[in-house]
Amino acid sequence: MPIDSPASLRSAFAVPEDVSYFNTANLSPMLHAVQHAGEDALSRRARPWTIAEDDWFSGVERLRALVGELLGGDADGLALVPATSYGFAVAANNLRPPSGSRVLVLDGEYPSGIYTWRRLAAQRELEILTVRREPGEAWADAVLPRLDERVSVVSVPNVHWTDGSWVDLASVAERAREVGAALVIDASQSLGAVPLDVGKLRPDFVTSVGYKWQLGPFGRGYLWAAPEHRDGSPLEENWISRAESQDFARLIDYRDAYQPGARRYDQGERTMFELTPMAIAATEQLLAWGVEDIASALATVTGTIVERTRELGLHPSAPKHGPHLIGLAVPEAMRDNIVPALERARCYAALRGSVLRISPHLHVTDADVDRLVDALSRAVAG
Repeated sequence: MPIDSPASLRSAFAVPEDVSYFNTANLSPMLHAVQHAGEDALSRRARPWTIAEDDWFSGVERLRALVGELLGGDADGLALVPATSYGFAVAANNLRPPSGSRVLVLDGEYPSGIYTWRRLAAQRELEILTVRREPGEAWADAVLPRLDERVSVVSVPNVHWTDGSWVDLASVAERAREVGAALVIDASQSLGAVPLDVGKLRPDFVTSVGYKWQLGPFGRGYLWAAPEHRDGSPLEENWISRAESQDFARLIDYRDAYQPGARRYDQGERTMFELTPMAIAATEQLLAWGVEDIASALATVTGTIVERTRELGLHPSAPKHGPHLIGLAVPEAMRDNIVPALERARCYAALRGSVLRISPHLHVTDADVDRLVDALSRAVAG
């Protein structure tokens, strides 16, 4: 199904016509194909005698290849994890920043990463360097002057989770390499909606959840590790990540070697017979649409919203935002009432601090944008 217009894709999503959903950054709308894949998977799981030994491996390897393609084609570097926090923990467990050095993070970043780096800082006597962005300033302009030889780890997203403010990963990655700092990217709010090529950026680790812009099920996340980190220490020792684990008859012939690539970092019970088919269906659809085309289509939607809400006196909170995710600065007097006002109109977005976060996907139509603007107009008018 090509991207002719968002209206042509509404039918692909399980979103009722009377609902205008602008909260993909919280939890994605579900594709009918993903829902059907889940229903079929549950039906099969109810008949375990139909599940063969090879099925413990074939689905996850198909998924690994698909998500690897989403990241730029390197499937061997992909590990299947349950959450972003797990991915951060693997990264922290395999980085060795020197005592007294700094971990650079963005102000107001998502807690999972911050808590991980705080623990590492306590263990290795590091300093957390929190970069703040001045009003009207781009994140890269705030980060690059602070990213010097004292920084050993840079942990940043592609867009800030609260308002979609853009982080120029190319310039941050280049500077990180210049000073010898490890780069860890949280792609939870961008992978699947914004192109990300690990071959060009050359990060150390990329972690992401699958239930936001990857349109997949809750509980399936991803971690990509650079080649130099693929022989590191996993968080757990599970049987399926060991070499030759496909031979069920010889599982107690214990082996020290792992499966190749980043598979040693896979979570236990990675097979997830119920969820893996859903994640496969979602990723196949994203690749069929093409991430660049998704980003372009969503940029048209968010651009229209910015123009129309500017007439209401609402303005973006950052000079540049992601094509898929924007934040509108909300006056303090409106903050308690704006989300309930939207919900009364069956219109759903999220308030994060002082910002109304708007995150559409390809299900959003012109009628949805009209409903959003009308509801905001009434909220502004009081």
